[in-house]
Amino acid sequence: MAEPAAPPAPPALPVTFRPTRTRAVLLGVGLAMFLTITAIAVMLERLAPGERISFVFTAVLLSSVLVLLSRPKVVADEAGVTVVNLTTTRRLEWAQILRVNLRPGDPWVFLDLSDGTSLPALGIQPGVAKQQAIRDARALRALVETRGLGANDH
Repeated sequence: MAEPAAPPAPPALPVTFRPTRTRAVLLGVGLAMFLTITAIAVMLERLAPGERISFVFTAVLLSSVLVLLSRPKVVADEAGVTVVNLTTTRRLEWAQILRVNLRPGDPWVFLDLSDGTSLPALGIQPGVAKQQAIRDARALRALVETRGLGANDH
């Protein structure tokens, strides 16, 4: 019988996990949408100045939503983990994180915390890049296992 694979070694700190492909698509589409709507506002001769401004304002608003959607990340450093989701940022010490979960069908990683709650970490999501998300989840899990409650003091 083959021996089970050894758990991955934790990555060097600091490390940032983020869905880079998803982020590139969101930011690219946001820029293209902004430029297209703005160009239409400039090219339409019958628009009054106020209407042109409303076109550009709409382009800014729509692009801002895509920028907001591209914000999530998980940053691990010596002191702990910072989880940046769409509108919130939460700083956690290593001892607060009990487990890193990415089950089949999960939209992103969930962190089980020592206070009994679970925190979604949208910075690791398998949507567009499933294998990368699995590698990132395993790397974060290895960090939690070496630095969390069960680890020796460093």
